[in-house]
Amino acid sequence: MHFKQAVSTLLLSAICLSSAQADVKVGVITSSTGPLALVGLPQKNSTPLLPTQAGDQKVTYIPLDDGSDPTATVKALKKLISEENVDAIIGPSGSPNAMGVIQFVAEAGVPLLAPVGTAAVVLPMNEQKKWVFKTTQNDDLIAKALVGDMTARGVKTLGFIGTADPYGENWSKVIGAMAAEHGIKLVANERFQRQDTSVTGQSLKVLSVRPDAVLVAAPGSAAVLPQTTLFDQGYRGQMYQTHGAALPDFLKLGGKKVEGTILAASLMLVLDQMPDSHPSKQLAGEYVAAYEKLNGSKPATFGANTFDAGLLLQKAIPLAAAKAAPGTPEFRAALRDALEASHEVPATQGVYNMTPDDHSGFDERGRELIQVKNGTWTLLGSN
Repeated sequence: MHFKQAVSTLLLSAICLSSAQADVKVGVITSSTGPLALVGLPQKNSTPLLPTQAGDQKVTYIPLDDGSDPTATVKALKKLISEENVDAIIGPSGSPNAMGVIQFVAEAGVPLLAPVGTAAVVLPMNEQKKWVFKTTQNDDLIAKALVGDMTARGVKTLGFIGTADPYGENWSKVIGAMAAEHGIKLVANERFQRQDTSVTGQSLKVLSVRPDAVLVAAPGSAAVLPQTTLFDQGYRGQMYQTHGAALPDFLKLGGKKVEGTILAASLMLVLDQMPDSHPSKQLAGEYVAAYEKLNGSKPATFGANTFDAGLLLQKAIPLAAAKAAPGTPEFRAALRDALEASHEVPATQGVYNMTPDDHSGFDERGRELIQVKNGTWTLLGSN
């Protein structure tokens, strides 16, 4: 009897030890091809840099490309959940793609760390969105800095051109309300598709009301066309962009036509101009150096959003592993809880403080006011 008990105890210990040592599997969905490639490619290229150890747990990543297609995003996500049995998913690259998978991650009980622009993936918070964590700054945090600058410059009328998707729609709501609170009238509100090759009609409508300033709300390369079109049509008022334009290709594609643009984005754009005391400067510098060594070019901030998801998981996984074994529903639930409890976690984009109501977690340390001067990003200050 004692022998059988001993054997049973040994077997149970072995099973528990095996479970404890099981790898944490994380899916990574990016749009490294298709219209969103300028966003998704730096995210894909950042995947090899993600942490492979979290406490005592080994972390493995399973990367998939959705080709910028929301339908393919759903298929990739379901494959990761049903076939790969992942404990978390980082991605996808696009706001519409992310909005289309929230239901499925919630049903499966798998945390999703979404490096997308729209705040609609986490706001308003509900039972489904509690499984989603957003590794980019929420629109209101960025908008507050932009509107503060507009007010300081005496802007009274504002034109708006945004993408006809969750990113542009949420920005329209946020900037409309915030501008009105500061005595700025929204006199034009236009939309375009990310893949459009012409926005002449929309820009002429904006131009016709002669606004003091214009804000373009579009992610990646789509941010360039409305601004260069307005420039070609003779508009010389102040141009503003969201953090969706925070990539080297904005400067490359826009050239002299985007000179003077003001945007609010993370410190990564002006890393060499930031004080050493900033809690994210060292981490961001190490990430940029590692990315450049691996890929031969500097990353867009979109890649850093994916890298930060890895840093958040690295902090949360040991806490979840103390409660349940990886690969189980209990572990994923504990991982969700641990991510929600993230407190003062420094990363490349700023410092994360998650709460049950705030699954983005950025404060003013996650944004800087930046202007394009002489074809480069120049720090104006954090508003």
